[in-house]
Amino acid sequence: MDLNNMEVRHCDTLIINASVIDGSGSAPFAADVAVDGGRIARIATDGSLRSWHALQVIDGSGKVLSPGFIDVHTHDDTNVIRTPSMLPKLSQGVTTVVVGNCGISAAPVSLKAEPPDPMNLLGEAGAFSYPTFASYVEAVNRAQPSINVAALVGHTALRSNQMDRLDRAATESEIAAMCAQLSEALAHGALGLSTGLAYGNAINAPTAEVLALAEPLANAGGIYATHLRSEFADILEAMDEAFRIGKHARVPVVISHLKCAGVENWGRSAEVLEALEQAQRYQPVGCDCYPYTASSSTLDLKQVTDTIDIMVTWSEPHPAMGGKLLAEIAAEWQVDLMEAARRLQPAGAVYHCMQDDDVNRILSHPASVVGSDGLPNDPLPHPRLWGAFPRVLGYYSREQKLFPLTVAIRKMTGLSAERFGLTERGLVREGYWADLVLFDPDTVRDAATFSDPMQPAEGIEAVWVNGALSYLGGTEKAATALRAGRFLARQAAAPAVVA
Repeated sequence: MDLNNMEVRHCDTLIINASVIDGSGSAPFAADVAVDGGRIARIATDGSLRSWHALQVIDGSGKVLSPGFIDVHTHDDTNVIRTPSMLPKLSQGVTTVVVGNCGISAAPVSLKAEPPDPMNLLGEAGAFSYPTFASYVEAVNRAQPSINVAALVGHTALRSNQMDRLDRAATESEIAAMCAQLSEALAHGALGLSTGLAYGNAINAPTAEVLALAEPLANAGGIYATHLRSEFADILEAMDEAFRIGKHARVPVVISHLKCAGVENWGRSAEVLEALEQAQRYQPVGCDCYPYTASSSTLDLKQVTDTIDIMVTWSEPHPAMGGKLLAEIAAEWQVDLMEAARRLQPAGAVYHCMQDDDVNRILSHPASVVGSDGLPNDPLPHPRLWGAFPRVLGYYSREQKLFPLTVAIRKMTGLSAERFGLTERGLVREGYWADLVLFDPDTVRDAATFSDPMQPAEGIEAVWVNGALSYLGGTEKAATALRAGRFLARQAAAPAVVA
């Protein structure tokens, strides 16, 4: 070998001695990874990169290097602009968020008053200043958050723009106006349409309204994501409605946070998943889920019951009640649960409404990917906001052995990118964008709890977003000054077959 003629290569970052789990589901392999110009420049298993000159060298000995996690179900719509450091997500290895879920989105929105429930989960009226989707894209890129942002358009948001009241079906002219706004959003890179048909301001929308609204999706290569009309006793009927909408629109369906909610529904996950599998025979269908047995949203009178614990997380008229169980508040006020819930409105709550076996079965199913469904504006948020992804790695994979680490990572990276059409993301592959996370597989765990939820995860060593080192775990100022996130426009139609 003529050492004098060897080409000296340069890169921004060289990560050496790492165990690479590439997001495809394949077995881990020892490798060095060179990052340059925001992308993965080279992956080598033979030590050949050790001669490269790098501005920064990171030793990954004993650590796993994987794609950055993709949080497919978030309500970070306004927070990526207002709080662009996005520490709750960055600290758990998330490099991309999908916003606009459950029928609620920050754009396109033109409020006539305060945001209707549950759009108030995204913030107060002042947070909504994006009358077109294009203006939202511009605002995200101007804020340059620390993570990437992809977006769905919310059905309830569109309704609030065009309707004088939301307790009825939309007229033909209102649907046409909504379709025009959706088409503008799709032209500027929206992933598709989301609905939250269980919520009071969308439940009176008949299936026909959603069928019509979903029609622009196919030509744009979009998807249909839905918070089902019911996650309780009528879940199978609600799933049938979702499948019908997807078939009519000729687009993939994603069922948001699939669950069997309510004591009377416990044990039905096998039946629910069988229905999903039957639908997969004829159309592309998948789901996301979060790794907890408790849900969280606004305090919904339809969900008030004495069969589960309901913790109030905030209340506008009674802020001191945040952190207390609804039953405790009712006893203190000497009223029944329903009256207490009415007095607390508007309010938020955590519902301990699921069973471990159902969560395990749905989380481990091949159709499921991981989404946190965290609520960043909640003063006492569900711990999933800070802990969902490390919980999958630590509790479910390492401790409970629900699935191997390779499967866990695929559910949070490669499969998620494929399902939502995020090209050149979700895999550790040469030429792909360098969204990466380095973590300790022996110590990674969620630290956030219901009583103390704003706690960063343990075991996350480093996070790169578009090649920029954005988080260094274990340091006093873990989030670096580098914010390299960007808006990710839809670039590829979702797959014809759901894995």
